[in-house]
Amino acid sequence: MDTPSPAPYNPRMRPDRPIPFIKMHGLGNDFVVLDARRLPVRLDTAAVRLLGDRRLGIGFDQMITIEGSDKADAFMRIHNADGSEVESCGNATRCIASLLMQETGRDAVTIDTLGGWLEAKSGAKGQVSVNMGEPRLSWQDIPLSRAMDTETLDYSFAGYDKPGAVNVGNPHVVFFVADAEAVPLAEIGPKIEHDPLFPQRINAEFAQVLDRGRIRMRVWERGAGITRACGTGACATLVAAARRGLTERKAEVILDGGPLTIEWAADNHIYMTGPATEAFRGEIPPSFWTTLEPA
Repeated sequence: MDTPSPAPYNPRMRPDRPIPFIKMHGLGNDFVVLDARRLPVRLDTAAVRLLGDRRLGIGFDQMITIEGSDKADAFMRIHNADGSEVESCGNATRCIASLLMQETGRDAVTIDTLGGWLEAKSGAKGQVSVNMGEPRLSWQDIPLSRAMDTETLDYSFAGYDKPGAVNVGNPHVVFFVADAEAVPLAEIGPKIEHDPLFPQRINAEFAQVLDRGRIRMRVWERGAGITRACGTGACATLVAAARRGLTERKAEVILDGGPLTIEWAADNHIYMTGPATEAFRGEIPPSFWTTLEPA
């Protein structure tokens, strides 16, 4: 059975009751978490954008809605700050897993997403490890607009060429560079995201291999822009590097917000380990929505 959507608010009205939220982050990749299991909530694109505005709203890279599921402990719905809905988010998965483990008292939980079913467990020193599943490597699965070898794409942009492509529940293109810090990410990231080669848009990573066990990576996230960390991007980067023999199949991926440990194991599954942090809790009052035009 498909995971049901939560009952929406009247589309002609804005929420007329306070909505509890939790602010969380994984290495600075930040989220507003709404629990729709007890209080059904479904916000339209304009409402998500307002809530995600860092001056007018709470601010986030992604908004996460926890919903009920008949095949996992919960279903995780993900919206970017621009209002678009996406399939997967590795850092958010660790955060939601942490909440669910606190709630249930268990040290392992399952989470369903549009990008697939995931398993998570508690690790040492408060870290959370997630089995992100198997990477998808065919050009149709990325997807690309034409047939191409995804280990080394016949593609270049602004002097950066021959990236790898990997789908980790969502699509990624990974460029290997001599100096990740020197990449003009704000300038070229949005252009790569919207390139016609990527019909569902793309997350773009720029990775500098430091040694066979460490990669420095920066990311432009589809629908969110530059973020301090991207869990699925770190997974995609490790897979792309290992496919070319640039690293081992387990490495530390160093993001702007800190390191994640990524392993592409012998069972072909990707395992991601890193922190999940709760920042604060609050409520969104009904008066917050008054600046929006009527739906």
